Amino acid sequence: MPTRLLILEDDDRIRAALRLALTDEGYDVRALASAEDALAVVGTEPIDLMLVDLMLGGMDGFTFIRTVRPTTDAPIIVLSARADTHDIVAALEAGADDYVTKPYEVKEVTARLRALRRRSERIAPSGDKERLVLDREHGPLLFDAGAGQVVRGTEPVPVTVTEFRLLTELASPPGRVRSRQSLLESVWDRGFFGDDRIVDVHVRRLRTKIEVEPSAPRLIVTVRGLGYRLDPQ
Repeated sequence: MPTRLLILEDDDRIRAALRLALTDEGYDVRALASAEDALAVVGTEPIDLMLVDLMLGGMDGFTFIRTVRPTTDAPIIVLSARADTHDIVAALEAGADDYVTKPYEVKEVTARLRALRRRSERIAPSGDKERLVLDREHGPLLFDAGAGQVVRGTEPVPVTVTEFRLLTELASPPGRVRSRQSLLESVWDRGFFGDDRIVDVHVRRLRTKIEVEPSAPRLIVTVRGLGYRLDPQ
């Protein structure tokens, strides 16, 4: 079955060019100009990947991402002319997985989409040996790499594909310090931004979902000057 791709872009020329190029790449494309229409599609149709512009008429891209993220773990790539650090971090914190600044080459977008597809395909059942109890006291909190999920007690924890990949890398093995650059290359396939802020934002997002007190993390620990370490409790 073709990968189902949603394009949210209000520039008619850019939207048409992306739709044509990505259809030729084999994607099943839904190309829309408004966030409101896109929300309706995500609510009724299965979507595997999304390309989202930030500057839209009506609801903007930031609001769309924040609204749709609790309902889907589909990876989201932001396409925007807004290249300010604040905008990039805000989009990532809203729930985006990657950020491409305009102008861009279509081949760059297709490369990043392929990377996200590979990231999703790496999550496949592999047996009980992939299970790791992260926190016995609160839940307990179970990381099940084989099943592709995180569970607290009997309730699944809603993590995105990127957050799951980040946790997988930190758990391989737990207790080992991973540098930001190492995580960037492992999770994002060579680091699309050329810096490590994307790692920090995703660690913060992951902490809000698995830590009892995200402001005082015990599971994903910052090792000053080195990176991050997973410490199962």
